[in-house]
Amino acid sequence: MKTLLLIRHAKSSWDHFGVSDHDRPLNDRGLRDAPMMGRRLAERGLVPDVILSSTALRARATAKLIADALGFGAARIKTDERLYSASADEVLQVVGELGSDVVCAAVVGHNPETALLAHQFSDEIHEMPTCAVAEFTFEIDSWRELADAEPVSVRVDTPRS
Repeated sequence: MKTLLLIRHAKSSWDHFGVSDHDRPLNDRGLRDAPMMGRRLAERGLVPDVILSSTALRARATAKLIADALGFGAARIKTDERLYSASADEVLQVVGELGSDVVCAAVVGHNPETALLAHQFSDEIHEMPTCAVAEFTFEIDSWRELADAEPVSVRVDTPRS
């Protein structure tokens, strides 16, 4: 069994004129929502072995705040530049490179690819609000099997849930 958590980065700020899209920080709501979502994961005992994050500042900040709320440091966060402006297939490729020892993986990324990938796994998911967490459990042995797998369970949580 493998569990994949798709997490859209928390709400970012548009207040910093001249800052590149890649370097946009989280706004106050994002700084509040990310730790809350991390605490919700912790309450359910759902702690990823690794958090894969886009290199964008808002994604990295979201990953760090969630990791802190889960009680572990940045050592489990792996940034990958391919997750910034990635397609859903590219996200699957990055996840597919994980070792079989990883049982639960989280990916902190962006829309539209996060919502598109979530929808690929479940027709019930049409959108992923900021800081939403889509949880998928699969009966697979290797992350390379993920692209062709159907989840045995699906759960979505949002800051407003």
